[in-house]
Amino acid sequence: MVRAEELLSGKLESGTHISISKRKKIFLALFATLLLVAAIVGLVAGVNSRKKSGDNEVLSASHVILKSSCSSTLYPDLCYASLATVPGAVSKLSSQKDVIEASLNLTTKAVEHNFRAVEKLTKRKNLTKREKVALHDCLETIDETLDELHKAVEDLHEYPNKKSLSLHADDLKTLISAAITNQETCLDGFSHDDADKHVREALLDGQVHVERMCSNALAMIKNMTDTDIANENKMVNRKLMEDVDETKWPEWLSAADRRLLQSSSVTPNVVVAADGSGDYKTVSAAVAAAPDNSKTRYIISIKAGKYSENVEVTKKKKNIMFLGDDRRTTIITGNRNVVDGSTTFNSATVAVVGEGFLARDITFENTAGHAKHQAVALRVGADLSAFYRCDMLAYQDTLYVHSNRQFYVGCLIAGTVDFIFGNAAAVLQDCDIHARRPGSGQKNMVTAQGRTDPNQNTGIVIQKCRIGATSDLLAVKSSFPTYLGRPWKEYSRTVIMQSSISDVIHPDGWHIWSGTFALDTLFYGEYQNTGLGAEASGRVTWKGFKVITSATEAQAYTPGTFIAASSWLGSTGFPFSLGL
Repeated sequence: MVRAEELLSGKLESGTHISISKRKKIFLALFATLLLVAAIVGLVAGVNSRKKSGDNEVLSASHVILKSSCSSTLYPDLCYASLATVPGAVSKLSSQKDVIEASLNLTTKAVEHNFRAVEKLTKRKNLTKREKVALHDCLETIDETLDELHKAVEDLHEYPNKKSLSLHADDLKTLISAAITNQETCLDGFSHDDADKHVREALLDGQVHVERMCSNALAMIKNMTDTDIANENKMVNRKLMEDVDETKWPEWLSAADRRLLQSSSVTPNVVVAADGSGDYKTVSAAVAAAPDNSKTRYIISIKAGKYSENVEVTKKKKNIMFLGDDRRTTIITGNRNVVDGSTTFNSATVAVVGEGFLARDITFENTAGHAKHQAVALRVGADLSAFYRCDMLAYQDTLYVHSNRQFYVGCLIAGTVDFIFGNAAAVLQDCDIHARRPGSGQKNMVTAQGRTDPNQNTGIVIQKCRIGATSDLLAVKSSFPTYLGRPWKEYSRTVIMQSSISDVIHPDGWHIWSGTFALDTLFYGEYQNTGLGAEASGRVTWKGFKVITSATEAQAYTPGTFIAASSWLGSTGFPFSLGL
């Protein structure tokens, strides 16, 4: 090979001289070759540079999407950092929907970690009876959270094409709202004694982290769905069908089930009779024998009698119906309570979690009494559940509307302190709600709603009901003040509308929980109520209290809007009104 310096000197390796003209031609050829090589090198470098630049542009766009999505959350730094620190995660984000899904998947991993942490805590020695119960509650609620997160991811994959936008949005918000509630429920189980606090501290960081991750996912879901619904409403100048169609049926409900539920008489699958004349002697045995994850209604007829047992309808027992003979004679009763070592969550005489639960003509009762403090008659965490002509009777914490969407019609609820409480999206319609005589020095609170996040679609709505007192309280009502509610959690939300309120209710209407806690962040509304206890001029002056005067605003709290009732209440066979 000829070296460049030899060409320039006019010499070859052999030392032979060549002519100037030949040297000139060779020099020009070499120079052209060098230019070509330089051009190729430059081209390759340019391609690599542009490729790297393109990668940076993609990464930068993904970061913009992530930051923009996180900006709508309550904990934006956590939202961004949780995904940005996962190798390769950011580059896969091309939409807000991607960010939500990635966030839900990370949250699921955190929940799984918490589940293992609770399992480890159950092996501690010297746990009190209540601590053992509370840890069991945590395992149950954390397990439910995993189901809710998985279902939310599946629902997100189908968004926005599987259902109407508003129903899809409500389903997603319901799932994540319930997941948030479950973390609070776990921690609440360790708030009864000073000894409980040590276990609570061991769980606190993990539970709070998951709650905040869920909060961020919920905020992003709300932001995305609100935007999509607003855009759809701009394009389509009509009212959405789910707001007006009172006979819409769920897709999964068979035609046979529709006929069955609309008829006045129904044929049960099994019969429970305490005297042994039916298929089972106890309600619990009938529930245990019911098929798991049934897509058709499974009816358990409960004959007249008093059933002393604690009944649990687990998450796998879906679409079960309890059908009583008469609520005056068909009674499920128990007496679990906090004083004797239970948690509030676990004290329920009947607890229902399986989706699509219905009950008719039954009394749910807890006889522990006011001296035993929290003692729940009925706890409901079942989505799309409904109760018709049922009684819920206890003292403190009678009806625990724990989570998800619920409807009560023609029922009687009686109790003392916080006797309708929880963080479901619950509507009570055409019900009798009666305060009863509490213990010495106690005040009655009709409601204690537990919303912890402003984006949760939860709250207690009491519509077209009658709020009064039982006979034992009427005689001494001046000694025991009764209020419409107090804020159990920071964003407590309760609306009383179109109801008759007797003078058993104190003129203030509402009561504090502790000091100024939640008075600015709660929402308590009253709309078109009547009766001596409905006079609003003497009500509290909190920032969060409002006398609603707009029918449009009140419409947001009707079953058709608040619990998406037009998509499922028709399948219950129960009477209902969707609007005002």
